[in-house]
Amino acid sequence: MNTFKSLLGGLALATAMATSALSAGVELNASSTGLALQGYDPVAYFTDGAPAKGSYKITTLFNDATYRFSSEENKAQFEANPEAYLPAYGGYCAFGAAMGFKFDGDPTYWKIVDNQLYLNLSQDIQARWEGDIPGFVQSADANWEDIADVEPADLQQ
Repeated sequence: MNTFKSLLGGLALATAMATSALSAGVELNASSTGLALQGYDPVAYFTDGAPAKGSYKITTLFNDATYRFSSEENKAQFEANPEAYLPAYGGYCAFGAAMGFKFDGDPTYWKIVDNQLYLNLSQDIQARWEGDIPGFVQSADANWEDIADVEPADLQQ
């Protein structure tokens, strides 16, 4: 477990540097330009069962973040009910949140559980998270109350 925590800690600095908080708060993982989900379509996970890159031509703004979509239909679905498609923990890594940290969620490592989209940092982290999804979600939910408004780098101190 200590080796694993060291791995997470080492990734934190790089992630914190790559992750930028928006004016709405640091609870959302978005680029410095405000692009959420690294440009992936949040609706596609639910409708296509796979991540899909969104188009820069099909976008909408929600909570000061820009979301891209692979189709006008997906954009319309999102605009009708954005909360249904937003990733848990603002798009940060679900396993990281369970450990009390904020790491970049990689849109290609994902899972929908109980109609909620979860992202993870990497394939190895995703596999570890899948070993006890209910337990890690419970821990992440509890931790999120304390870390949602904290800068990722501040969680490393």
